[in-house]
Amino acid sequence: MYFTDRGLEELAQRRGDEQVTLGWLAGRLRDFVDENPEFETPVERLATWLARADDEDEDG
Repeated sequence: MYFTDRGLEELAQRRGDEQVTLGWLAGRLRDFVDENPEFETPVERLATWLARADDEDEDG
């Protein structure tokens, strides 16, 4: 188990029934990076990966 699994499990437990837009998620990620600039690169990589996830399905 990765350390991040705990945070992901908490997210699913606390907010698993909610529906959010990608715009809301992008805003929350921006807020996070504003408060934690040292995480800018990993958040950017995650956002890019999420944005391009369907591209991998089309290429395969």
